Amino acid sequence: MAYLILTRAGLDDVLAGGLASGARLHLHPGLASAAELAALRAAGAAVTVLDDDAAAQPVGAIVSRLQDQMAGDDSLWVEAAPRQNVQPPATSGVPSISSPTTAAPARPRRGFAATFGMLAGAARQAAVHGLKRRHLLLLPYLGYGSAAGLWVQGRVLQERAFAQQADSDSGWRNLAALYRRLESDEVAGEAVSASFDGQTYLTRTDRGGYFRFQIKPPANAQAGWLAVALALPDAPAGSPVEASASVLLPGAGARFGVISDIDDTVLWTNVTNKLNMALMLARSNPYTRKPFKGVAAFYRALHEGVRSDREGAANPLFYVSSSPWHLFGHLVEFLRSQGLPLGPLLLRELGLKQLFKLGQHGSHKLGKIEHILATYPHLPFVLIGDSGEQDPEIYAEVVRRHPGQVRVIYIRNVNPDPARIAALDRLIEEVAAHGAEMVLAADSEAAARHAAALGLIDPARIAGINSDVKVERQAEQAGGAPAQGSRLI
Repeated sequence: MAYLILTRAGLDDVLAGGLASGARLHLHPGLASAAELAALRAAGAAVTVLDDDAAAQPVGAIVSRLQDQMAGDDSLWVEAAPRQNVQPPATSGVPSISSPTTAAPARPRRGFAATFGMLAGAARQAAVHGLKRRHLLLLPYLGYGSAAGLWVQGRVLQERAFAQQADSDSGWRNLAALYRRLESDEVAGEAVSASFDGQTYLTRTDRGGYFRFQIKPPANAQAGWLAVALALPDAPAGSPVEASASVLLPGAGARFGVISDIDDTVLWTNVTNKLNMALMLARSNPYTRKPFKGVAAFYRALHEGVRSDREGAANPLFYVSSSPWHLFGHLVEFLRSQGLPLGPLLLRELGLKQLFKLGQHGSHKLGKIEHILATYPHLPFVLIGDSGEQDPEIYAEVVRRHPGQVRVIYIRNVNPDPARIAALDRLIEEVAAHGAEMVLAADSEAAARHAAALGLIDPARIAGINSDVKVERQAEQAGGAPAQGSRLI
């Protein structure tokens, strides 16, 4: 079989699909290095690089010339010409939400070793009579919204479904699962459709593979988790790529919302020490990591409030973190397995090389929090964070910008430095001057008592929180596990 390859992305797709020995590749100039061309030929492929004059001709003319040179029973695979300024398809009655994006940029070149290894594996495969479409994963994130609009977002990856992990997984298995999430390849320029309440919306993924929709819900939409159907319209017939996005619509009975950090607030990650944080992530998974003692019970109490028997009274929780979107599935499974209330996660768009460079930690979190407050302008909020990095400063800025919309701030103190404590004291005074309260609690039980005094949780829940702390401490001592939850607020 012969291939006419126009772009580096096309070459990578052909190699990923597998090549039979003796395949003939006709490449536009500049797509592969001399070493890569040598590796292709060593693996049994016949490679021809078009000269500049031939490459400048229309694709149709090149195809005709190649077909004239081929045997009658041979076939030619031709890469589709790169699209420019891709627009969502014009469909009557179908609103387009996101701004149009340009076509996907050429993917980075693979190194010589990666290319040779791919070809060596391909040489062992049976003959391939066409290019298999790459496996695409449509990964929706947990969305949120109000009567004004539902925010739906997610990502398209060149990846099969991620493997399910278990608490019995070895350290090596945990490391492999983490690497696979961080290494997954984004797909830019892919069409995505969202269907809800009889309406369909279309957009395309951006350079990072992300897509976003804002959808108008019907006036009679029921509060709770709504399902938005997602699909990739360009998937081949018979092989649909579909998913369902869950979007939170808080009920009218909610009295307040909760915005919580995750790292060193819900669970210990040692985020101030990036190397230790990386090692901890690599040797654990959502089922082996544990939240700080009492956190799950405290958050459930905040979620249910003091009127849990009233329909629609559940208070929404939002988790804002500087962790990358690559860890979304990991964090959702952690929340579920540890009994924490599920809520939208607002994470950070990061590349692998930037994973532990959190210099823009503050601006990311502030922007996400302000978007939540703007979505629910009449709902007061409880903010929960830690003193390890910038949470107190960020939350104080939120209070300055949105006076009256922050009820109380709970801060877990993970930094005993006297200078840091003095800075927190100044922030406490500043926040108080704007009509809010910042609390440094000794532990989750003390935070719960304070919340009960403010009328945020049912006082009857305090005994249950104390009991959970006792059970978690006994389980930790019996199991001899590292005291992940020993650094309490």
